[in-house]
Amino acid sequence: MEVEDDFDVFDPERLVQCPYNKHHQIRARRFPYHLVKCRKSYPRVAKELTTCPFNARHLVPQADLRDHISNCHDKRFIEEDIVSESSDFQRRQMNPVSTWQAPPCDEDWDTESREQLTSPFVLGMANDGLKRKHRDHSVTAWSLHFVAMWVYGTSCRAVMRNAV
Repeated sequence: MEVEDDFDVFDPERLVQCPYNKHHQIRARRFPYHLVKCRKSYPRVAKELTTCPFNARHLVPQADLRDHISNCHDKRFIEEDIVSESSDFQRRQMNPVSTWQAPPCDEDWDTESREQLTSPFVLGMANDGLKRKHRDHSVTAWSLHFVAMWVYGTSCRAVMRNAV
C-alpha cells in the first residue's frame, strides 16, 4: 500500500508506507530492502498479503487483489509492452524475405585435394619439392621448437618421443 502521487512516482526520495506496519515510512529507494526485512518480522501479516503481478512493491490484502489489479497504475506499462511487442512482430512478418544469393564459385575442392596428394607438404619445401632459396615468413623448425617449449613446457623432440 504505497502512498503515490502522479508527479513524484519516480522520485527515489519520496516516502512510501510499509504494508506490514503502517507506522513505517520508508524512502522509495530503500523500500524493496525494507519489504524483505518486514516480511520476516511480521509473518502473520505477510500470509494475509499478496504481491501484485504488475509491481512486486505492491502488497495488498488477498481479498482486495482483484480490485487492485483492475486499478493498478503499473498495469498500463505491461499493456504498452505487450502492444509494442505485437506490433514489432507484425512489422517483422511484413518485411520481405531476403533475395540475396551467393556468387558463383570457381573452386573445386575435389580437384585441389587430388593435386595436393601428389605433392605432400614438407616444412621448408615448396610445392614442387625444391628447397626455397629466399627467406619467407613461413614457420621454421626453430620457431616450432619455441612454441612447443611454451605450450608443452618441453622441446619438440620430447613431445614427439611421447607421441610415438
